[in-house]
Amino acid sequence: MKRNLYLTITLVGLLCGAGLRFAIAAQTASSEKHTFTPDTIPYGPAPPFVAPGAQLAVLEGNPGATSGDYTVRLKMPNGYRIAPHWHPQRENVTIISGTFKVGMGDHFDESKMGAFPAGSFAYLDPDMHHYAMASGEVVVQVHGTAPLQFNYVNPSDDPSRKK
Repeated sequence: MKRNLYLTITLVGLLCGAGLRFAIAAQTASSEKHTFTPDTIPYGPAPPFVAPGAQLAVLEGNPGATSGDYTVRLKMPNGYRIAPHWHPQRENVTIISGTFKVGMGDHFDESKMGAFPAGSFAYLDPDMHHYAMASGEVVVQVHGTAPLQFNYVNPSDDPSRKK
């Protein structure tokens, strides 16, 4: 009787251990699709609503969808400018590297821009008119609710219209 009890306990223990191992393996494989190290971030050309020269990586969600959360990173070379614009949804920005300069208003004026070094965070409520510039190579992370949309104050500043 004791022998059968020991065999049953051993068998249950082995099955539980195997099940736990498969659960951990499945979780690791699943989470690998949702994690990034700096060297694995999938940068590509930025969309046409920003000027050529920047690179964009979509980390989460679909910024072009009609709803849902998204997270993107924008890598910009030194001197890269984004003309005065606004967004219909709240924009949350974290500066990952470099110094990101931001100004408020309808006209690009470098003398009125604030400088935000790596580690800084800002959020801009819908309809806030603002403009930006990279000081050195800059990487910013933007997250919010889709759709991510740029509305340029001056429509002629919209790079997607300059084809």
